[in-house]
Amino acid sequence: MLKKNKKMLLVSLTACLSASSLVACSSGGTSSSSSTSAPGSSTASSSVPTAAAVKPELKSLQIWQKDDYNTYPVATYLEKATGYKVQYDMLPQDKPQDKLNILIASGEAYDAVTISGTTDFKALYSDYAKKGALVDLGPLIDKYGPNIKAVIDPEALEAAKVDGKLYAIPTKSTKTVNTDLYIRQDWLDKVGLKMPTTLDELVTVLKAFKEKDPGGNGEGNIPLTVGGDSSFIPNIVGAFGMPNFWNDVNGKLTPRVLDPAFKDYAAFVADLFKQGLIDKEFAANKAAATKEKFTSGKAGILMMNWSDVPTIADALTKNIPTAKATFIPAVKGKDGKTGLSASKGFDRITFIPKASKHPEDAIKWMNAKLEKDTFRTMAIGEENKHYTLKDGAYSPIQPIFTDERNQANNFLTGTDDKNYPIYWQARVRKDMRLYDAWNSLNGLAPEPTKVTDLLGYAPYMVEFSKNFQTLNTQSNDYTTKLIFGAEPFTGIDAFIAKFKSSGGDASYKEVNDWYATVKK
Repeated sequence: MLKKNKKMLLVSLTACLSASSLVACSSGGTSSSSSTSAPGSSTASSSVPTAAAVKPELKSLQIWQKDDYNTYPVATYLEKATGYKVQYDMLPQDKPQDKLNILIASGEAYDAVTISGTTDFKALYSDYAKKGALVDLGPLIDKYGPNIKAVIDPEALEAAKVDGKLYAIPTKSTKTVNTDLYIRQDWLDKVGLKMPTTLDELVTVLKAFKEKDPGGNGEGNIPLTVGGDSSFIPNIVGAFGMPNFWNDVNGKLTPRVLDPAFKDYAAFVADLFKQGLIDKEFAANKAAATKEKFTSGKAGILMMNWSDVPTIADALTKNIPTAKATFIPAVKGKDGKTGLSASKGFDRITFIPKASKHPEDAIKWMNAKLEKDTFRTMAIGEENKHYTLKDGAYSPIQPIFTDERNQANNFLTGTDDKNYPIYWQARVRKDMRLYDAWNSLNGLAPEPTKVTDLLGYAPYMVEFSKNFQTLNTQSNDYTTKLIFGAEPFTGIDAFIAKFKSSGGDASYKEVNDWYATVKK
């Protein structure tokens, strides 16, 4: 009989811990703070707060960061500002999805869980919601979340829904153009040319960089260096109307290799390579190799993220003190097409597991963090201590800004979406070269040249998510081979057929079934 009871207990525990069950086995999973009594409250004097007035300590699971959340200055500030003491735990840096699955399946009583907004984590969030492991936040926000409703972009809240219900608070990514072509301005000056504004002018610049030797490298001059995993070159690919992996073609979201412009783009870049205008080693290049070629003075144009500007600029001027470099504005193709990819989506999302002991207080806490002054202080600190404000621009005071607010973004559970993009600029003003780089691609660039990724707010989609990485790799590898001459252009139709049968058709249908419901 004892063996039988042990066996039954083991089966029960296994079922409760199973990742497939997801729903917490805890019987207290939906209780709120109002039903929690304080020890000894029956004998407490009238001067002692009642149990209902005492805010419970919350338990929050966060994205990994290098600093301890519990001792970081933002945690101390938020406790004073919201009245909630929070115990912060972190997901591991390696394989965080595995740890998250275990914690959700075992019914660990977290009151808030914040995860990345990437496709793999969005898949987990959707799965948890569909299997009943998360609290429906709609009724709680209606009752306790006026700030959440007032300051978070309604489109973002809608995009975070699963089967019509909101199970998470989204923290939007700041819409940003991240990558472009970075050019040696002093090389341009030496060859007597202006900044290119069209594809034809860009080709003229590349030819001058090769033939007039502005770098003093002789035949070793490299007009344009890119990596082997970057066959779709930013700015150039935008001039063919394909700045993003999927673009609107006649009302349908279409991956690049299925876009009618794909053949023209591939042929154009292949011709650049054939003329020696693109790094002959590009197929084997890693990012580090392209940066070394640029900073050592061998290459005139580099594909680069604006956040790398200070590092690249320091290395370049160390080797060549007179060097100057800047980003090339979006160039136009022969039919006027132009564009640089602008990110859109969720930086992170925060949900409340069913195992939470305090779901109402978790929403109250997140709502309190979005009160205007509280949010600003959480994000960038105190005026004249962490930042200065002049003519509407927030500038950091160093080193205290970096010491006490560098990790502040990891405490976000939703943002004041109207004001945060303005506050956020304090982060890039930590180094004015960084700000100038960001501003050249974003603040100063004409709005039509910043082409938003239309899949940024897409919900989790099974076929798309399953096939995206494989299709992306297939597209990039094949395009590299076309450019390099390892594949003939006569084989494009055969490749497209393979792409479609490898998940391309299924992804296309799923994506456009969704797109038809949201496009304006």
